[in-house]
Amino acid sequence: MNRLWGSLRVRLLRLPARETDYTVRGFRGATPEVKQQLERIGAVFLEGYHAALRSATQADLLATLNSASAEREFQGFAFEGAAMAMALLDFFTPWRPVRIRTLLAGAGDAHAYMVHVGAGWMWARLPINPRRARQRLDPVLGWLGCDGYGFHEGFFHWQKYISGQCPPKKLMGYETRAFDQGLGRSWWFVNGGNAELIAQSIGAFAADRQPDLWSGIGLAATYAGGVGEDVLRTVREKAGPH
Repeated sequence: MNRLWGSLRVRLLRLPARETDYTVRGFRGATPEVKQQLERIGAVFLEGYHAALRSATQADLLATLNSASAEREFQGFAFEGAAMAMALLDFFTPWRPVRIRTLLAGAGDAHAYMVHVGAGWMWARLPINPRRARQRLDPVLGWLGCDGYGFHEGFFHWQKYISGQCPPKKLMGYETRAFDQGLGRSWWFVNGGNAELIAQSIGAFAADRQPDLWSGIGLAATYAGGVGEDVLRTVREKAGPH
């Protein structure tokens, strides 16, 4: 019965592979090598997302996550995708919203950063109050949900934000800064790790937002990667005081 429900959840809530396709998203600036790296990350994320929808038990899920992302450098992205799915299922079962907590209490603890980021993806897609949602997460790492929110918006709606659009109005205080850190992280994908385009994108924003945007770039440049030391040096130069 659990496996039947899993198949039904995938059918209803699946995300097609084209959602993370570099060309479909209209991203720019990537070399063929960087494009391959970033699309691989997107594919692993979706593997994790669909595995969480499909799995009947935590053991099934963890076995799938560990096998689907055999290369360790991609493993965190699989857990991020799984967390997005679990946050979605928690939303639809408010009488028993325990999936994210259960993941963090087990193997997900090794990827706690990415689990919190993945949970934030759903804050962008559903009528969720971020402050209330954060109360169910770690009091420090819970801010990363806003980071995930920002990355989601930049990744899926980059044309809306590329000219310096303000964060969503439902975010307040430090939530807006964490949002910008995630938004900046998405600019690495949108601009294909191209230092010139990244600097242009961040330059369109108000000066007081640029430190957090560059912070996101620093994280993406090393965690998602895909470029050589020469590009990293250029990114650092473009960042200037940041």
